[in-house]
Amino acid sequence: MNAFALPPMDSAAFRAGIQRVVDRVNTEETRNLAFISPDLAPLMDSVIALMSGGKRLRPAFCYWGWRAVALEPDLIAHHEAVLEAAAGLEFLQSCALIHDDVMDGSDTRRGLPAAHRVFEKMHDQSQWVGQAPIFGIGAAILLGDLCLAWADQVFLAAPLPIEALQRAKPIYDLMRTELMAGQYLDLLEQARSNTSLERARTVVRYKSAKYTIERPLHLGAALAGASDVAMQAFSRYGLALGEAFQLRDDVLGVFGDPQETGKPAGDDIREGKRTVMVSLAYAHATPAEQATMTELLGKPDLDEHDVATAREILSSTGALAQTEVLIEQGISSAYDALNNAPVSEEGRSALADLIEASTRRAT
Repeated sequence: MNAFALPPMDSAAFRAGIQRVVDRVNTEETRNLAFISPDLAPLMDSVIALMSGGKRLRPAFCYWGWRAVALEPDLIAHHEAVLEAAAGLEFLQSCALIHDDVMDGSDTRRGLPAAHRVFEKMHDQSQWVGQAPIFGIGAAILLGDLCLAWADQVFLAAPLPIEALQRAKPIYDLMRTELMAGQYLDLLEQARSNTSLERARTVVRYKSAKYTIERPLHLGAALAGASDVAMQAFSRYGLALGEAFQLRDDVLGVFGDPQETGKPAGDDIREGKRTVMVSLAYAHATPAEQATMTELLGKPDLDEHDVATAREILSSTGALAQTEVLIEQGISSAYDALNNAPVSEEGRSALADLIEASTRRAT
């Protein structure tokens, strides 16, 4: 396979390629909304701010799912088109983030005010009638819906052979359904105050593991016409890595540095997240510790002392250490699956790098 026929594709070059597509689409949609009304400008301002950063993991797994199994003529002919399709997943991710922040009542995202807070403040400062929080939530829901529509446009309009897009579309449809189902299950477990480890891992699988890694890999592989054997190998790799990715996110949601994560310290505790780590803590905590965690989970005015208390319980019960063990097990399983996968050596190397990028991170 002649990789030199393609441009170099390290992580920086890849992110720059995705950003070019994102910027072009946002410019086009800015014009489209401006034609409807100048009052729509704040919607695009919010999208552009949100999409100026991010790890671009979902597009990366889609792209390398394709490149790792594609035949050489397709590599040369369709490289830019696959980048275009993969960029559509960044709009899907923006939809998920905007809606997730509404459901969690989050104040910030990537160090900036969450979209619903932006529109709430706009309403408040303009002294409009009605309730500013309700306006902010409504505007953010609609903005997320726009991002979902644009994701479909970008992915399905990529200049690829129609048969390639037809192979990928059922996976794309399933991916969106699994994401929304996982989001609802996450919301449900918070409402039920559930501490079941099995239920927490189900949420991880559908809200994160499949959506972030397995299905993007399958999308790219379907675009390349990959074999069932390759698809199965990507499932083994993607589900193991996807769980490790989410568990790392759970650790950062409590123990992460706000300067790195862009979220307040202990934000997952404030939002009442029933994570795998929290479930492990309940399983080994004393009755007094369980009562304290129940009091802290979902506490809207959580302060630094509360965060320190939650961290102490998660550490002393062994939940943090157990979560780190699960992360390492997921990483090991992902490497095992990758080592046996029928992919190019270039693809194997890139997907190995993505294991590290997904799990050895501070944001």
